[in-house]
Parts: sequence; structure tokens; C-alpha cells
Amino acid sequence: MSGDVATQAVLARDLHVRRGEIEALSGVSFTIATGRLTGLFGPSGSGKSTLIRAIAGVQADVEGELRVLDLPAGSAELRHELGYMTQAASVYEDLTVAENVRYFAHLRGAKVGDVLERVGLHEQTHQLVRRLSGGQRARVSLAAALVGSPRLLLLDEPTVGLDPLLRRELWGLFGELASAGATLLISSHVLDEARHCDDLILLRDGNLVAQLTPAELVARTSTEDMDEAFVRLIEQA
Repeated sequence: MSGDVATQAVLARDLHVRRGEIEALSGVSFTIATGRLTGLFGPSGSGKSTLIRAIAGVQADVEGELRVLDLPAGSAELRHELGYMTQAASVYEDLTVAENVRYFAHLRGAKVGDVLERVGLHEQTHQLVRRLSGGQRARVSLAAALVGSPRLLLLDEPTVGLDPLLRRELWGLFGELASAGATLLISSHVLDEARHCDDLILLRDGNLVAQLTPAELVARTSTEDMDEAFVRLIEQA
């Protein structure tokens, strides 16, 4: 890890999380640079969601040092600075798309703005969420996370179940947000999506495999196939 606090949106040192008998995170240390798009990759059960919940301040039994925007994770002052999209759509099914987004904007004291257009839901504005497809519900959750232009966006599997065209459009949006100064941590188990990221955090079985850039991953493993690169990195460890 390197860099001063001013350039770090997240700093973790020796992070441990136990969930029952399982150690979900085993002494993980890393930093997330401000204004960068960091991808969090690893197979199911590697600890990605646990790590995102810890950063969001909603994970129990977190040990070690974890600072978010230069404050302890979970600090009340961070509520209006974070946008958090959970893996399961966390919106109200008996409200319309617009009503959901207005509700979350009200909680943040923010304006809705153009978030529905940005996530491709402008045609579903007045539909009840319970009548939407799974992918559309996920996009409502993403829109809710985007309201108020949070400084740090934590997105847990935001592209799961979406068609390839929408996935490409959303990664384009994520890149635009980072270019505008936001910091993004985006989890995925689809290693090919690593190409869209500035930095990568790779997890396996609760352990940090590596933190590096996509170019460094290719150089270290001598392959541009992201799945194969991850396997070779494991074999090198």
C-alpha cells in the first residue's frame, strides 16, 4: 500500500471478519485511491460482499483498521457521502420507479436529477417495481445509489443478470463518474469486466490475492484472458 491519506478513499489494515465459524476476511490490507474505478473480483464466497458491507459500515464483527473518506467506517458523517447498492435489489416493490428514487433522494436531501436516464429506466418511470424484471429492479437500486452524487460508490454485482449492451453502457457510466471525481468500488465475479477498471482487488477464500492494475495483471501472468490470468496468479502464490 502507498499514497497519503488525501489520495485514499479507503484504507484497510489487517481486516478480519468472522461469520459464524467461517473467517470471511483473513487479515486483508489494501487502499482504494480517490477518483478511481476499482474492481473487486473473485469467485463466489471469496469475501467480496463482506468487504463491501464492512466499508459501508453495516457488517458486524469487523476487526482491524478500516477508514473511509478519512473517517472510521460506519461513522454517521459518512451517510451522505456513500452510495451503496446491495447485491439483492433493495427497493420498495409497491412504489413506482420514480417514487423509489424520490424517496432515497429525500433521505439524502438531494435532487433526483437524471439518474433514471443514466441507468436506462426513463421509459419505466411510472411502473411499479414489482412489475419489473430482475435486471430492471437492479437498475432501480443503482439509480437510488447514484442520487446526490455521493463521493464513494459501493456497488455489489451491479451488472449481474443484465444484457451485454446494458452492461457495456453501465461500465461506460461508471467510467464517467470516476472521471468526474467520484470513487467507485465495484464487485463482480466476471473477470472479463476487469478490463473496464483502473485498479483491481482480487480475493480468494477471504484472502487478498493481489492489488494491481489490469495492465500489471496481464504483464505478471503473460495472458490477456482475465480468467486465465486469475488462475495463473493463484498458481504463482
